[in-house]
Amino acid sequence: MKLMHMKTFAVAALLFGAFTCAGAQEIKIGYINGERLLRESLPAKAAQTKLETEFGKRERELAEDTNRLKAAADKLDKEAPTLSESERNRRQRELVDQDRELQRKRRVFQEDLNQRKNEELANVVERANKVIKQIFDQEKYDLIVQDGVVFAGPRVDITEKVIRALNANGGAK
Repeated sequence: MKLMHMKTFAVAALLFGAFTCAGAQEIKIGYINGERLLRESLPAKAAQTKLETEFGKRERELAEDTNRLKAAADKLDKEAPTLSESERNRRQRELVDQDRELQRKRRVFQEDLNQRKNEELANVVERANKVIKQIFDQEKYDLIVQDGVVFAGPRVDITEKVIRALNANGGAK
């Protein structure tokens, strides 16, 4: 928490220094809402759709496995009073083994999904940074900040401009 305050103070000091050094010269500052950018831009939406397509089948299979395991557990609960102790123990061990395997599959699935999300996110961020750099150069900004800002007025918020520029390519690479 203290580090965040130090960063905010450092940015404020930098801005104060820029304003005092610039004198009458106007400083051009832009702000980008990174969360909104990653939620609303076409490349981000395309990445999300790609991930859903890539991982949807595995997710459905895990849901089906979970339902089968629950049904088997319910069946065992109903039949337990009529089963011999050895049969009941055998089926309980099978359920424990199946549950353990299902948990392993879920972990692997989640790890794979997280890795792919990070890869797709990195691609979107890289493309967004190129667009932001173009806007920075073309429109002669002195400073563009992203997130970590306590308040930013609509006059400096260029998020929509960046989203439009990213979307201009139709979400394609």
